[in-house]
Order: sequence, then structure tokens, then C-alpha cells
Amino acid sequence: MVFSSSTFLVVFLPITLLAYFLVGCFLTKNITVKNLILLAASLIFYAWGEPVYIVLMLISIMFNYIIGRDIALSKKDGGKKRAKVLFICAVVFNLAALGFFKYSGFVAENLGNLLGLQFKMPDLPLPVGISFYTFQIMSYIIDLYNGKIKVQKSILSFALYISLFPQLIAGPIVKYKDIERQLSRRKETPQKYAEGMSRFVVGLSKKLLLANTLGSVYSTVQATEFGKLSALSAWVGIVCYTLQIYFDFSGYSDMAIGLGKMFGFEFSENFRYPYIASSVTDFWRRWHISLSSWFRDYVYIPLGGNRRKTPRVIFNLMIVWLLTGLWHGAAWNFILWGVYYGVLLILEKYVLKSKLERVPAMLRRVITLILVMLGWVLFSAPTLSDALGYIGVMFGFGAGLFDANGAYLLTSNLALILIGAFCAAPIYKKLQKKIKPVNLSRVKAAAYPLLLILCYIFMISETYNPFLYFRF
Repeated sequence: MVFSSSTFLVVFLPITLLAYFLVGCFLTKNITVKNLILLAASLIFYAWGEPVYIVLMLISIMFNYIIGRDIALSKKDGGKKRAKVLFICAVVFNLAALGFFKYSGFVAENLGNLLGLQFKMPDLPLPVGISFYTFQIMSYIIDLYNGKIKVQKSILSFALYISLFPQLIAGPIVKYKDIERQLSRRKETPQKYAEGMSRFVVGLSKKLLLANTLGSVYSTVQATEFGKLSALSAWVGIVCYTLQIYFDFSGYSDMAIGLGKMFGFEFSENFRYPYIASSVTDFWRRWHISLSSWFRDYVYIPLGGNRRKTPRVIFNLMIVWLLTGLWHGAAWNFILWGVYYGVLLILEKYVLKSKLERVPAMLRRVITLILVMLGWVLFSAPTLSDALGYIGVMFGFGAGLFDANGAYLLTSNLALILIGAFCAAPIYKKLQKKIKPVNLSRVKAAAYPLLLILCYIFMISETYNPFLYFRF
């Protein structure tokens, strides 16, 4: 089930809201009842598309709850060695589950190619959202072992933290320490509900009105043989994908944050206008913030961060970005994508820093955006060879620089690209400050219902409706 489906919008969400507010808020006002309703809804939400893998999630929840209690008890009784062994067991279990479903086929295929053998692995579909909820579990276990949080004694609250449906499938990755108090004490208000609903409509609009439309353009370009593709067509295609993946993923994050508010939760922001970044470093402070902060807190800093000598810091950065690439997918293009960003960040920090500071800010933004788009080619291509072939076309190694098809793609989608560029930049945010609050409220009151109606129309009429980050 996806947020942009009629099943979710017309059936699942209204029933969940009705049950939550009617029973949980008006009849009992008991946090346990509220959490029980949300947990039941979350498990149904996850099992809707993949009923088999709900078993995997439940096993993971029970295992980590029990071992978390045992770690806390061992530390309390002075059993540091036992706590350490339990911690290692928990880390190995969680990474093994993620590794088996996500990477076993990739490892077997490449090992077979290396040894000249053919390993047969079962063709298992990747459990949706496994990378996200595994990292959430890991944040709990690591912080618990390091004494940064208290053990969660309620199995209900712990299960809800792992499975909470707004952010279950594609984030943002919510660290336990950021939501611990909200699991037992939160308050729903009409104002938060209205803010949440507005945020949800904005995210739904990003997804259905912009991401899907832009994505269909890129799909058309990507399906064309490289020998028949001009550089202009390739650039139009990757510009559309650059906007698509932003509106797709930030739209999901907006919907998740909005749904959280509707149920009284506050989730951290996951995007801050990444395409206006003035450097690659700045881009990763703005893009998928929850993932960047997770790797910073649980990999980069434990490795020594930037407190070590330069060679070690470079090593730490490359480890983080190799893992970032692997986290996104079991394929060489994802690994190269991670290494690509690791190299760019090292060049910015240690080689080009003084020179980049002298470059005009606007030019730095343009250069950063081009580098990001080249990265998206690696990210979006089915294989590494496809990615390299597409990049070659972008620089003229295809059907020339310009052709009639490329001109048609540009002119027929120019308005859409400009609208996307406008919405991906903080222009509207700046305009809001110049509009009187009364007039702004009237504009919003008219805009949100109109956007919702348009979303329903697009949802019914369109068949192209993927969520790009669901495969991670």
C-alpha cells in the first residue's frame, strides 16, 4: 500500500483516523489504547502488500526487544562483558537479516563470476522498507548499549516505534532518542492536525502532480537506445529525473511528517531545498538528512570522525560513503555512486577548498547541481554499463548533440521543468513573507482543496505511480 493510492486515501486512512480519534482520544484518552490502534493499523499497512514479510518484522521486533531488555539488565548488574556480547549479537542479527535479503544474491553472483562458478540463490523479493526499519532498530540498540537512552520496557511502545506506518516504508529514519518521549506522552491538537493535513496534501501533490509526470519523461528517454539518443535528449531526461527523485522522496517525507502530526508525533525534517546547495557537502546537509545524520552518529564519529589525522579522516569518509552506496542497493552502480560522493567530498575538503571559496556563489551552485545530476545517472541506471553509456551520450557520444526528438522533448516539457524548478527552490517560501497573513490564509484555504482534487484526478487517471525509495 502506498500513500498515493485510492486504497490508502479512501479506505485505510479514514478508518485509522476514525478509530484513533473516536476510541483513542474521545472515549478513553489512554496512550496505551492510542498506541494499540496505531500498531494494529501499522501492521495491517505493512502486511497489505507483503503479508509474508510481516513475520520477519515481528521476529525482528521481538528479538530486539528481548535482547534490549537483557542488555539493560546486564549493565545494571555489572555484567559488562555479557552486555557487550548481547550487543554484538544484536548488531550481527540485524545486519545479517538485512544482508541476506538485500545483498546475498549480489554477493553470490559476483563471487560466482570471480571463481567461474554458478551459485544458485533463491529469488527472494526485497522486503519493503527493510533498510529503514533496520536502521531504526540499530539506533535503539546502539544508543541503549552506549547509555544514551533508557531501555523501553513496553513491548507495545517498542513495536510501534519500529512499525509506525507514516515513516515505515521510506523514512525519514527516526532515531529512538528523538521519539522516545512521544511514544508515552504526546498531545493531538486541532492546530497540529490541520498542519499535518496541509503538509500531507503538499507531499501528495509533489508525488502525483510533479514526480510522476516528470518520471514518465525520464522513463521514455531511458528506454531509448543510446545510439538513437542525442545529448540534448539525455540532458532533458536527467533533469526530469533530478526533479522526479526530489519530489518523489521529499513528497513521501512530507506525507510522513504530516501524518505524524495528525497523530500527535513530531518527525524531523528530511529535506531542506538540496538543489540550491553551494557545494556537495552542503547538498548532503540538505538531502535525506535522516540518513546522513545516522551515518554520522553511528559510523563516522565512532570511527574517529574528523578528530584524527588527515589520512584517517579520508579513510573514514570513504567507509561512510561506500556504506551509503551499499545501503541504497546491491549493485555496482550504487557502490560507485557512493564512492563518487566520497571522492567529491574529499576533493572539496582537502584539495579544492581554497579555490572553491573564490568562485562566485551562483557558479558554485550550478557546478554542484551538474555534479549531482551526474550522480543521479549512476543512481538511476539499471546497471553500471547503462550508467556509463548514458553519461557518454550526455557528452556527445550518441546520436550527436541535438536532434528533432531532443528539441521536441525540451519544448513539450519546458513548462513542467520550470514549474518543478520553481517548487524545488525556496522561492514560494520567500514570497510568503511578503504576503499579509490574512491574504496568505485565504490563498491556502483555496489552494489545498484544489490540490487535493487534482491529486484525486491524477491518481485515478495515471497508471505510472512508483515510489522510488521503496526498493531500498
